[in-house]
Amino acid sequence: MKIKWLGHSCFLITSSTGVRILTDPFDETVGYKVPEAEADIVTTSHDHFDHNYVKAVKGEYVHINTSGRHNVKGIEILGVDTFHDEAGGSKRGSNVVFTYLVDGMKICHLGDLGHILTEEQLNQIGRVDILLLPVGGTFTIYYREASELAGKMNPRLIIPMHFKTPVMSFNIDGVDKFVAGKDSVESIDENELEITPGSFDTLARIVVLNYE
Repeated sequence: MKIKWLGHSCFLITSSTGVRILTDPFDETVGYKVPEAEADIVTTSHDHFDHNYVKAVKGEYVHINTSGRHNVKGIEILGVDTFHDEAGGSKRGSNVVFTYLVDGMKICHLGDLGHILTEEQLNQIGRVDILLLPVGGTFTIYYREASELAGKMNPRLIIPMHFKTPVMSFNIDGVDKFVAGKDSVESIDENELEITPGSFDTLARIVVLNYE
């Protein structure tokens, strides 16, 4: 499997059989280059401009934006209802957390999660291998909450997302606050990782990808 960070909360996940999953595509106002990737599956966690710009996506894809179980091209996907804020959605609305079973590994994309997950939600999600975790705060959980949630979920690999970079237009925190003081952190010069079940023995627990 390959995981490529296209900026913000957008990743292109490609299975070993070539199935392509695109998460939370954004429009030009975010600051990054608009992801014009070709995909077989597109998931959007909520209906905001920086997470739902599906018209830029190429190819004949299945769009998933709801909770529940989905199976597309052999990829098992689960959506879990959550909120975009800490006030039950009264400030920013709902958010769907997605998990994807790809090449025998479970990836979890938290979208614009705005609160610590409940025990019921954690049980729905289950054991996670790779966690795509928002850490920038303001519109999502802040770095302290992200650290707490990472501890509760205990994934084998964490890839931070939704944080400030030089090209990002939003006034949110950078990734530095989240990784400060943590062991097993690696920042790489590339925006893509190739992962097999054996990779977890050699990868750092937190890998920060570099936007290109």
